[in-house]
Amino acid sequence: MPGGTFKGRKMDNYRNNQNMSLGIVGFGAFGQLAAHHLGQHFETTAYDPSPGLATVAKQLGVPLTSLHAVSQTDVILIAAPVSSFEQVVGEIAVACKPGALIVDVASVKVVPSEIMRRLLPPHVDIIATHPLFGPQSAAKGIEGLKIAVCPIQGKQHARLAAFLRKALGLTVIMTTPEDHDQEAAVVQGLTHLIAKVLLKMGPLPTRMTTKSFDLLSNAISMVQHDAPEVFEAIEKANPYAETVRRRFFDLAACLSVELDSASRTPPHNETGH
Repeated sequence: MPGGTFKGRKMDNYRNNQNMSLGIVGFGAFGQLAAHHLGQHFETTAYDPSPGLATVAKQLGVPLTSLHAVSQTDVILIAAPVSSFEQVVGEIAVACKPGALIVDVASVKVVPSEIMRRLLPPHVDIIATHPLFGPQSAAKGIEGLKIAVCPIQGKQHARLAAFLRKALGLTVIMTTPEDHDQEAAVVQGLTHLIAKVLLKMGPLPTRMTTKSFDLLSNAISMVQHDAPEVFEAIEKANPYAETVRRRFFDLAACLSVELDSASRTPPHNETGH
């Protein structure tokens, strides 16, 4: 917010402050999307041990560096898979500087929030976020898209929320890790689950379709190219996902029984004969 300070420097919702540094940990599809939209607001560097990222990093103007160097930035954005999240946070914890803002973008929030709260030092701010979009749904821009923001430690969440709204045009949903995961277990859990099942039934029709089927196909296309670890996180790292998944399958099984029973019932003879 105007007039606020960040580590002794004036800031305006994090905007137009090229002296502030941003380190992205994990330069996969979402890390690259973040660099594209945040590069104009921060001096950005990234770390990712995966090979073959030099070309895209150069195109985005983001130098690839060490995890230690990235951990020394003013804002650290963790876009690493949930499977390696604890190890990454542990390494950041010994290198980050006082007053740093540490933000994650995992698809689940309870587990990453607990890890960050447990491992990171008390002299940093921690905010757990979940951009409710990805490279596919953000292909035409991110303005108007949603992001969940969960304050974990420190007081910078209000400034970050203002930056997300005013500089990036996002719709900010303030919530808790628990409330996020409860809703995401339905919203994301069922979407990805249904998409997986329908893709296994493919190829799906493309010619003689209805509007509702086209919308369903569009939803599938937005998630079918997600990295496998995204599906794993949504279905296995969310503590509420199993309950939702089992209820969905149970209801589907009940409906199947009802349909099978109806198909075995003799048609009603209106004449009574």
